[in-house]
Amino acid sequence: MIRRCVTSYLGALAVLGLLAGCDGASPPQPTDDSNTVTVTTMTPRQQLFHDTIEAIGTAVGDPNRARTLSLAHGGQVVSVAANAGQRVQRGATLLTISPDPTTRQAFQQAQTALDLARGDLQRTGKLVAQRLATQSQLAAARKSLADAQAALEAQKAIGGSSASEAVTAPADGVVTALRVGLGERVAANAPLLDFTPAQALVAQLGVQPQSGGKLKAGMPVQLKSVYAPAETFVGALRMVGQSIDPQSHLLPAQVELPASTGTGLLAGTAVTAQIDAGDFRAWAVPRKAVLHDDRGNYLFQVHDGHAKRVDVTVRSPDDDTVGVQGSIDPRAPIVVLGVYELGDGDAVTVGVPKDGAAAAATQPPASASSST
Repeated sequence: MIRRCVTSYLGALAVLGLLAGCDGASPPQPTDDSNTVTVTTMTPRQQLFHDTIEAIGTAVGDPNRARTLSLAHGGQVVSVAANAGQRVQRGATLLTISPDPTTRQAFQQAQTALDLARGDLQRTGKLVAQRLATQSQLAAARKSLADAQAALEAQKAIGGSSASEAVTAPADGVVTALRVGLGERVAANAPLLDFTPAQALVAQLGVQPQSGGKLKAGMPVQLKSVYAPAETFVGALRMVGQSIDPQSHLLPAQVELPASTGTGLLAGTAVTAQIDAGDFRAWAVPRKAVLHDDRGNYLFQVHDGHAKRVDVTVRSPDDDTVGVQGSIDPRAPIVVLGVYELGDGDAVTVGVPKDGAAAAATQPPASASSST
């Protein structure tokens, strides 16, 4: 009797189990969070960035101050006292030229004409005193003397009065090119050498064309010689070209350097430049938060527990904290760690940085330099 009751009880339990399985309810399943990425985020914030445009170039003599030395008369080079590239002092002899025979002859003729004019004036003066000549004749004799004196001075000015003439440095500077050699005969006004004053240098730069729109005359520029990068020279942007150089494919620009630069920077020196293009505001994020693919630069923000891709333009790529511009939602956190594991739309969970470096990545500094 007892066995029959137990069997009936067990049968009732089995029936109840079957009924429970048929009522449409499923038993709880374990949660699978394997597709959720743990990330670290920061609150979007904007800050002021310093926009610096980088360029390369060469220090050269200022074309507005450099000069070509020549003589007004022809002659022969009898000595050469300077070489191309040599730094010289004001008044130093660079070349010695012996005037050609024609110049010497013209001077001697002018000297003879002056002597004749003086004698003619004296004779005319005596004749006027004896009433044998008129005042008009005396005035004509005086004019002839004045003309003869002017002609002689002109011949002296072109070097006909001396057996040789020295070509001297007009200022402290550099002989940038020597156009003649020893013994060579030169014509009047022929170029003898090129000279650049020491305090007359400019930097000829090449700038990326896309940066040209940001540049304007007067912007400050920092220059460094590639041979002595520790020394900095400061100048001002003088000119920005409006056409691209066909050889370098860069936009030409010219920087005017202060007078003191000539003592530390030589003509022909290769230089690097940073042009101060002003300040701008941008979203400040750690460099590691910005990714790049064939569509460009982008980062992720968290919206309702999912990562959302945001395309951005990087304005300051040279620092640990970069400035970006784009459709940033100021209320959505920016992912700064874990970005390499994310795809657009992935589920995310916000974790706590495990070390001080990760925590510091969420706190950008107050200012940063930028380059384009």
